[in-house]
Parts: sequence; structure tokens; C-alpha cells
Amino acid sequence: MQAETVTAPAASTILVVDDDALINMSTVDMVEDLGHTALEAYSGKQALEILASGKRIDVLITDYAMPGMTGVELAEQARALWPDLPVLLATGYSDLPSGTTTDLPRLSKPYQQAELETHISRLLQGRAT
Repeated sequence: MQAETVTAPAASTILVVDDDALINMSTVDMVEDLGHTALEAYSGKQALEILASGKRIDVLITDYAMPGMTGVELAEQARALWPDLPVLLATGYSDLPSGTTTDLPRLSKPYQQAELETHISRLLQGRAT
């Protein structure tokens, strides 16, 4: 099955959050290869510091399972700062743990650059409307 092609608006700044350094670096490389600027954070706390700094962030991509703060908790706190911030939850879980409710779009790990591009484009187009 081929990924659907969705064209992204102009280059954007994307905050990538994952406590696994290899996954974080790989995602950052893919994001930059797609023509976007990537910022890295390795925890929810670090991501919130970047968001609070006033830097323009167009999309937040976060891992679900991280020590100290889940990706869903990060998304909730990030949206308290930036209510319209598009968030993409990257997870290796086919189902999130019991009791976790979220309407965040999900990207299943492991993922390919084309899948990442499709999700980023959809989020950016949704923000532009």
C-alpha cells in the first residue's frame, strides 16, 4: 500500500520529543530532509521549556511513553500554552494503556519518512484553514 501524497505548506518548525536518542535523531533527520526546521527535546519538561520560550512551533511530534510525562500529558500542557498547536503522537503501542483517552492523531512506530510527511502535511494544512 502506498502512502497518500499530501503537499505541505511552506517549511515549518517542528518540535520533536522522544526520550530515545536514536529515534529522536532519526525523526529530526527525516523532518529536516522534508525541508522543515526541527527542534529536539528529550523529555516533556524540556519540550515545555522550548514551547514557553516563545519560539514559533508549527507542529509538536511526541513519543507517548516517556519517563515523567507521557506524550498525552505533554500535549495537554502544550495546548494550555498554545491552544491551536497541532500535535502528533508517535507510539509503538497498538492501543494506549487503559484509561488513556485522546483524540490526537497517531503515527505508529516504526514509521517511514513518507508516513511522517503525510501526517505533518495534514496537520499543517489543518492549521492553515
